[in-house]
Amino acid sequence: DYLEKIGASAEHLLNLINDILDMSRIESGKMVLNEEEFSLSKLLEYINNMFLSQCKENDLIYNYKIDKLTDDIYLGDSIKIRQILINILGNAVKFTNAGGHVDFIVKEKASYKDQVTLKFTIKDTGCGMSEEFLPHVFDSFAQEKSFSTNKYGSSGLGLAITKSIVEMMNGKIEVKSKKNVGTTFVVELTLTKSNNAIVEEKVDIVEQDNLKGKHVLVAEDMEINAEIIKTILESKEMIVDLTSNGKEVIEKFKDSEIGYYSLILMDIRMPEMDGLEATQVIRKLDRKDSNIPIIAMSANAFDEDVQRSLQSGLNAHLTKPIQTEILFETLKKFLNDSN
Repeated sequence: DYLEKIGASAEHLLNLINDILDMSRIESGKMVLNEEEFSLSKLLEYINNMFLSQCKENDLIYNYKIDKLTDDIYLGDSIKIRQILINILGNAVKFTNAGGHVDFIVKEKASYKDQVTLKFTIKDTGCGMSEEFLPHVFDSFAQEKSFSTNKYGSSGLGLAITKSIVEMMNGKIEVKSKKNVGTTFVVELTLTKSNNAIVEEKVDIVEQDNLKGKHVLVAEDMEINAEIIKTILESKEMIVDLTSNGKEVIEKFKDSEIGYYSLILMDIRMPEMDGLEATQVIRKLDRKDSNIPIIAMSANAFDEDVQRSLQSGLNAHLTKPIQTEILFETLKKFLNDSN
């Protein structure tokens, strides 16, 4: 019970820090939008799977409806769109008591040439907001002074960030709410259709037992972080070698037999040599296994940090604190691909 409470508190603190960082980047004009092709159906599938599970855990009824969508592949920042929808749906789940409803409706509102305006409606039967508070709902650190603040907990930044991102995308967001009845958010975003199709990669599911006996080289300069990741990996009977900087991981890899290591977990910020530079050196080595899967472990969670990792030759980017489920799924994918 104590461990669960510690975990929940740590997650709440992490979300608060991320919100503050996001708000700081927005206010300083350093948040940027990426334009890349993405599948709307895959984005919505990810969100629905997440909130179907959450609603089930909270004894809520989750209704999802797609109305009149003619296209699937668009150009835009799918990560930011996902953040917008998760912020609003997360609040809907948080502020709705057991037995209530959360509705998510996606509709194509208008279309002209290659431009499509999508309308996302999120409705709940939760505690709602008063008419007096409604004009301030998108203000930074705004929280209605009522029982719900203490009961549910909130940073008061989620909706301010959401509105800022929507406006960066030249979209609009509206809210209607009534105390003890519920709340409805409507988000409208105009996206550009893509004529290209996204080819899906088929990844075979590998049981976690296949991790047993695999040799992993870990680069991590913080002793406690190294101890934690080593313990996590050894829980699956993997064989772990630790290094504390980029130069050490290069030397350890160069001194190993070809194919000895199955994968490298690489911290990004390290003394002597950082993870990005170390990865670039490893990729240039005259070895058959220089294409070994290398996965970034970093507290840098912004989109441009992920892109920087991938451009430097890393195969994937995991953000700290490492979530074991995501770590193992990532390991299984790349260890299977390399077999």
